[in-house]
Amino acid sequence: MKRTISIPLSLLSLSLSISITAAQDNQKPSATQDKARVFITDSQSWEMSGGGGGTSGGFGGGVHGGARPQTAEIVKTFGERCPQVVTNNIQTNADYVVVLDHEGGKGLLRHRNKVAVFNRVSGDSVVSKSTMSLGGSVQTACEAIDQDWAAHGTAMRAAAAAAQSKVAASQSPTAPAPAATPTTAKLSVTSIPDGADIEVDGSFVGNTPSDIDVPAGEHTVTVKKSGFQTWEKKLKVTGGSNVHLKAELEKSAN
Repeated sequence: MKRTISIPLSLLSLSLSISITAAQDNQKPSATQDKARVFITDSQSWEMSGGGGGTSGGFGGGVHGGARPQTAEIVKTFGERCPQVVTNNIQTNADYVVVLDHEGGKGLLRHRNKVAVFNRVSGDSVVSKSTMSLGGSVQTACEAIDQDWAAHGTAMRAAAAAAQSKVAASQSPTAPAPAATPTTAKLSVTSIPDGADIEVDGSFVGNTPSDIDVPAGEHTVTVKKSGFQTWEKKLKVTGGSNVHLKAELEKSAN
């Protein structure tokens, strides 16, 4: 006897919903792929100052500066206040550069924090502002990044990818240039007897035996010596060829 099993419609709907959600999750990018990447730096990492002075008896001076890494306090505060972005410690991999000037330890009236956010690809400023607290600076930066990323995020990633491809192409080995096609030929001209004048296309170029470079093409080679009949040869040479000519001169009748 056959049995009929009834499945409540609510369970079917739930199962279908779970299947669709799973399929959509498989198509989604990684958790951080579509988030803006942010490089955070303390503005004092760019500071350089110095001083000097002296008297008739001596001289003194000093200078300080150099790079400071991202401070743990700033990174921690940024992670807490702005979880929708990814903090990246490699500036060239980031979409935005956040510069924070945190004046911790000062009195309330002297306490000022400044923040500036730059689009790393274009270098344009997204926001630049003074705040009363580090948290306020982070909040200002976070809101500015959210607005700019929503408007320009796709274009920024495309521009960054194009720039990386260009750099990779410039660093790839360059194919060797094809060898240049020779444009001249060499004529080796000898005669019996030696010491005859050599002319190419009516111009004197030396005495036998000699090696002569001539342009590729048609030429007339003439060998002359007093007391002998003139020897002449017309020929066509190609670039890079070597042609040997031997002129056996006959004595003149006179």
